[in-house]
Amino acid sequence: MNVHPNRRRGEIAATFDGETRLLCLTLGALAELESAFGVANLVELAGRFEAGRLSAADIIRVIGAGLRGAGNRLGDEDVAVMSVEGGAAGFARIATELLWVSFGGGLERTDASPDREGSRPVAPPGRPANPPVPQAGTR
Repeated sequence: MNVHPNRRRGEIAATFDGETRLLCLTLGALAELESAFGVANLVELAGRFEAGRLSAADIIRVIGAGLRGAGNRLGDEDVAVMSVEGGAAGFARIATELLWVSFGGGLERTDASPDREGSRPVAPPGRPANPPVPQAGTR
């Protein structure tokens, strides 16, 4: 199946169990995540993710919401038993990229102007920006 994500719409493509699927955090998917994480609004949701610490359960929720947002009929329990290249680190990269494009950081920039936050990397023309990989939380 040929999948062509539109990063301007917040879409990414990822391969799960050998099948490439679209993911997108639509407004409904973001509302689902607000509820799941017990936050009141998108600012609080983004703040939670900016800390860079995602648990395995967080990653399952984010990826599940993204898959459902793109029209896939999969529950979080389905995501929990899927496999991706790179194992747990691969799942973390997918969740991070999805959050990155959903909150405005995934569009390629070709101008030399500073970005609005001054802390996000600028991707060279023709190459996607590499989102940071969240680190496992310590207890």
